[in-house]
Amino acid sequence: MSSNTMTMDNSLKIKLDDAPLNKFHIKIAGLTFGAHFTDGYILGIVGFALTLLTPQMGLSSFWVGLIGSSALIGLFLGSLVLGWISDYIGRQKIFVLSFTIITAASILQFFADSPTELVIYRILIGIGLGGDYSVGHTMLAEFSPRKHRGVLLGSFSVIWTIGYVVANIVGIFATDASPDAWKWMLASSAIPAFIILIIRMGTPESPRWLVSKGRHEEALQIVQKYIGPNIILDDEVAHAKKSSFASLFHKDMIKRTAFNCIFFVCLVMPYFAIYTFLPIILDEIGLRAGHTTDFLLNGLLIIGALLGIWFTIKYSRRGFLISSFIILVISLGLLSVLPSNLTVLMIIAFSVFTLILSAVSNLVGVFPAESFPTDIRSSGVGFATAISRLGSAASTFLLPMSMANLGVQNTMLCLTGILVIGTIVSIAWAPETKTLSLSDASNVSE
Repeated sequence: MSSNTMTMDNSLKIKLDDAPLNKFHIKIAGLTFGAHFTDGYILGIVGFALTLLTPQMGLSSFWVGLIGSSALIGLFLGSLVLGWISDYIGRQKIFVLSFTIITAASILQFFADSPTELVIYRILIGIGLGGDYSVGHTMLAEFSPRKHRGVLLGSFSVIWTIGYVVANIVGIFATDASPDAWKWMLASSAIPAFIILIIRMGTPESPRWLVSKGRHEEALQIVQKYIGPNIILDDEVAHAKKSSFASLFHKDMIKRTAFNCIFFVCLVMPYFAIYTFLPIILDEIGLRAGHTTDFLLNGLLIIGALLGIWFTIKYSRRGFLISSFIILVISLGLLSVLPSNLTVLMIIAFSVFTLILSAVSNLVGVFPAESFPTDIRSSGVGFATAISRLGSAASTFLLPMSMANLGVQNTMLCLTGILVIGTIVSIAWAPETKTLSLSDASNVSE
């Protein structure tokens, strides 16, 4: 073969990070998006189910908080354990196992006769969701081209929000159906979960994970079969690495790990605490006239999530995060101190808070996946998700008791304090990952 021909052949080769978007990328995105729809639905429907469960089972504020936070407790466990396992046995196995658990546990909720049983089943659901958070973000990040990665990862928030809003709509109309409607509400999450489980069977393993285990030929075959015959592996995955979970805490990685955990937890603690019990909170602050405010805030959640995609494309990751935290502190702070008779101002503050919180939540799917190198990416994403879910489980569990003992406005002030911490940490530590390829993740600038 002539040197001119070899040069021409090499010029046609495209690195995995620079591959054009194709139907397979859309399929993987759809499967991970479906998981986030299910997650949003599961966490959104429980607040409405609790309005029926509480009088029927005579639940105390302790049990209301525990049932509301149980899936988040499971998310903590699943993210931590299954994310770590997937770095050893592969992404694809957990990709399927997670939704097997979610489907089965969703159905079992219909047969729960006590709050204890319900807590157990929802912890199992959370374990499945936690495993999926770890591998779903990781799978999509490791297959996606750099040019489209931010949009695809950021879109998780949009789909999660749609699932949450659908759950709210179902809850609003199903609450008055019958005293046992909560069984159907909770068990209905088995429908999307089962559909996703069936479609996920047969998905390929992540080529980046295969190469990190020294399985170069398998990785190349998958890349050329699903991405394109002229696609080659990036330089970063040309040789295998051996790392462990402990690598997340080495001196070259500890600040990155800490940032992803802290910014993540400071966003989701107010999010889950407030929106899990949104109907109850709106009643407490006098904003629930019929379902008008419910529909307004749910609409703003979707609009905010869509705006978040645009902000992710247009602005730097760091700038978007810091400015959002500042706006959230101001809006929730105002909501905490405004007197209840200033209804219009309270609605405006709540609306701004909802819009921006939904928008910036796009970054919880982007920053962790772009921050860690391949050999510990799933562990890193899983650990950040686990810490965030531990925090959100705590805030969701404590919120009913805090409202009962401190009042709703003092509770909102506590959540504002959490957002202040997130602002400070983001200003100090937030890296810029927008233009990086995944092969640069080991050297992300901070």
